[in-house]
Amino acid sequence: MGQIRILPDQVANQIAAGEVVDRPASVVKELLENALDAGAARIRVEVEGGGRKLIRVSDDGQGMNRDDALLAFERHATSKLRTVADLLSIATLGFRGEALPSIASVARVSLETATGEEAAGTGMEIAGGKILRVEDAALPRGTTLAVRDLFFNVPARRKFLRAESTELAHVTALVTHYALAHPDMQFELVSASHTILSAPPVTCTAERIYQVFGKETLGQLLPVAAETQLEHAGLPEPPPWRRDPDQPPRKPGSLRLSGFYSKPELQKLNRNSIYIFVNKRLIRDRLLLHAITEAYRNVIPPTSFPVVLLFLEMPPEEVDVNVHPAKTEVRFRQQSPIHDFVRDSLRTALIKARPAAGFLQALDSQPSASPSLIPPAASPLPGPPDGRPASLPPGGVPLPDSDPDAFAAVRTDAEPFQLTSRAPSPVPGKLPFDGRNIAEGQSREAQNFDPRRFDLDAWGEAAQALFTPAAVPGAEQCGSSRYSSIDYENNPAAATALVEAEQAATSLNRLGSLKPLGQLRESFILAAGDDGLWIIDQHVAHERVLFEKILRDRQVEQVQRQRLLMPLLVELKPEEMVVFARISRELENNGFEVEPFGPHTLAVKAAPVGLEGAELERTLGEVIEQSASDSDESVQNEELTKLRTRIAASIACHAAIKVNTTLDPIRIQWLLLELAKTSHPTSCPHGRPIALLYSWKEIQRAFHRI
Repeated sequence: MGQIRILPDQVANQIAAGEVVDRPASVVKELLENALDAGAARIRVEVEGGGRKLIRVSDDGQGMNRDDALLAFERHATSKLRTVADLLSIATLGFRGEALPSIASVARVSLETATGEEAAGTGMEIAGGKILRVEDAALPRGTTLAVRDLFFNVPARRKFLRAESTELAHVTALVTHYALAHPDMQFELVSASHTILSAPPVTCTAERIYQVFGKETLGQLLPVAAETQLEHAGLPEPPPWRRDPDQPPRKPGSLRLSGFYSKPELQKLNRNSIYIFVNKRLIRDRLLLHAITEAYRNVIPPTSFPVVLLFLEMPPEEVDVNVHPAKTEVRFRQQSPIHDFVRDSLRTALIKARPAAGFLQALDSQPSASPSLIPPAASPLPGPPDGRPASLPPGGVPLPDSDPDAFAAVRTDAEPFQLTSRAPSPVPGKLPFDGRNIAEGQSREAQNFDPRRFDLDAWGEAAQALFTPAAVPGAEQCGSSRYSSIDYENNPAAATALVEAEQAATSLNRLGSLKPLGQLRESFILAAGDDGLWIIDQHVAHERVLFEKILRDRQVEQVQRQRLLMPLLVELKPEEMVVFARISRELENNGFEVEPFGPHTLAVKAAPVGLEGAELERTLGEVIEQSASDSDESVQNEELTKLRTRIAASIACHAAIKVNTTLDPIRIQWLLLELAKTSHPTSCPHGRPIALLYSWKEIQRAFHRI
């Protein structure tokens, strides 16, 4: 008798459950996606014991008849695929037909469903993959699926579950972020003792963010929206001899981006605050993570990360979602165009918005490990365990997912919800989201809010410039045209969701019109404007001006250099001489004239304008030291751009005006005008803030005038 045999269905389902279902949040994810695919408008999730004892998901979707209810628990039974060609254009969240049989094989499941068109609905009970009961029942339209005693027959898997609070945090994060992706739907998450999340339908994502996380979180975010056309979108065009003459040629597809990104002063030490949705599917993708990191390059420190909530919409043919058992990773058919589009869109939005850092907010803007939206342990998707940027090989195409630890699970020691270090701690014994939904009461600002003083069109100049139907058809707009029918006198939460006008509309576009008042300790420039008192760090301001000038001169190969009267000799270690040999050509293109002078010595004969003496030696040593960690291919393609910006940042830092330097009024005015012309006057190339605003409203509040 042979040794190879076919596994029983029950064993096969439990193997599949090991890939699809690894914790209660995985069960919630599958059931939640099924409810969304069924066209539900209201979804209620109930959990007990962190999901170990009970998970119940109820929706008002289309429901199932008796035959479909029985087939739904058969392996690979699905209503979403018909042919192999359908796999190339998946427009639903679920499609394999593995979730329900996998869940039923490791838990006790009860199903109640009805289509509303038949005389009776259907009730079922399944335990360990075996059907125990099927009967007719009087039920409303929709589906309710309860999962009890998860992993009751697989004790080894049950031992790997974390504490109830940790598992509940994962479930909370998952439901919360699907609520963000579907603001027009109602979501409710209920624990055994209280309601964790109650999110009625709203008109746009901005209101949903306020509804769930509050005004403070929304006030730290700025909107972004962009659209482009993908060339040769969809499947590859067949050769002429195989083309169907009755079929028209394939047209380019639309790639649309919308969402929110954080101001530069809001920084995190990991990527746990970056949330990406592709066609409303929550994913974790290296390509898009790298694009976001690149958009913030030289705006925030390289070891810090922004807070980003990004929604990408594209033709289903352009993204392959069938590459991961849990459908948390995707593969794009046109990786480089999508990567560049996301990077350039965020970068352009940062340039247009030029958000100014508030003086009081900057006091608490140190990078923190806890995300703005959820604790690290509550992240619904795995992410890289450290804060290193995602690496891409030359050409910008990500490496295959060959590293098994690249997407290791995030740590489980959940930290309290906080936007800044001043955010209040949650109530003991409750999740951080308690008290932040508008169903249970508004904040003091919302209760005392005067809608007559609120300017709907002032929620960020960037919002008006970006969220226009003419520029982005179908993009969400939270302006007055979309809210003209809302009664703000009786609904202050809707108005407060757009943030106070003075805070959102402030940008650095006014730098050129400021009136200099003088210097503070010969290090900081004080200037007055219509919006308040400005404090500008003269060193980092000049550093940003020089940095962008150096990059422009390098692009047109017109770098200014100065010859030294006597060559400057610089001693290097043997390994540093190897690094110098690799980057010597780029150093020459940036104004350095350096050649070896012995086995461990360099002779500097010329240098960029502004560098001399000890500053020149420190700049050269800094560039070589920072380049030592690069690979041998670092002078090619994408890494060449990083090398150029690194050299430009070092030159600008050491050539800029120093602190404790007296500046006359003419020079101060020149510096403000030049800073206003830069693309990113928000921060220096190393991520430090340049200008802080003590707003007129904050000054009035400090003197108790409002």
